[in-house]
Amino acid sequence: MRLPSQTVKRFQKMIFVWWKTNKRDLPWRHTSDPYKILVSEIMLQQTQVSRGLPKYLEFIKQFPTVSSLATASTGEILRVWKGMGYNRRALYIQKTAQKIVADFHGVFPQSEQQLTTLPGLGKYTARAVLVFAYKKDIAMVDTNIRQIITHFFFQDVLQSEKGIQEVADELVPKGKSWEWHQALMDYGALKLERNDKKAVKKKSKPFKETNRYFRGRVLDTLREKSYTEEMLVHSLCKAYGKDKVFYIGLLEKLQAEGLVEKKKNIWKLPE
Repeated sequence: MRLPSQTVKRFQKMIFVWWKTNKRDLPWRHTSDPYKILVSEIMLQQTQVSRGLPKYLEFIKQFPTVSSLATASTGEILRVWKGMGYNRRALYIQKTAQKIVADFHGVFPQSEQQLTTLPGLGKYTARAVLVFAYKKDIAMVDTNIRQIITHFFFQDVLQSEKGIQEVADELVPKGKSWEWHQALMDYGALKLERNDKKAVKKKSKPFKETNRYFRGRVLDTLREKSYTEEMLVHSLCKAYGKDKVFYIGLLEKLQAEGLVEKKKNIWKLPE
């Protein structure tokens, strides 16, 4: 899809005029450190800014550099991650930090191809690092940006990933990629009325009945201290219901993912 140049200019002007008086002041916008930008991007996946912001500040205070994160124990990282959910994200950041130190001498690569070889980094996250740390003139598409393009250029009709990316590529103003993407993110988060807010909510299982809820309870319990298997399972059954078989199965899955470990019948967070 080739957009008329006047259409592109009008749209850019509209977004920038709005952003001038509505931009958010966020701590990761005051740094060009690719490590801190990566932390913010992974933290904000499936997490609202209001919830992720204080945890980001705590995380960076505890692990201020990629090297400090690479050498930290998984248990330390998971304790700081408490309250964020989707704990595998913490493992992705740690594994990425270790790979950066081991394979790139502690320096983030500046190519999308190399960045997407890092654990948990897809096209969007890799491009976010390139745009926000290195101000590369490339287009990145997250949920908000996809929604904006779908709304303004396709009348809210869903499009293929390729179609959205082609429009996003045309819209990036040369030399202003950093500002452009920050503006779009703010516009999508604060201004645009999203279709999913207008849609009728589908019935879904209550959160407290999902495996994700019980996984979180297991990790929260082990964040406090280590337990023998008997004591841990008894404590969980008493506090949250379910039976012994359920929790043993959950522990084995968490162990396979590297989120917990068992040594001599003692369950704990990884060291």
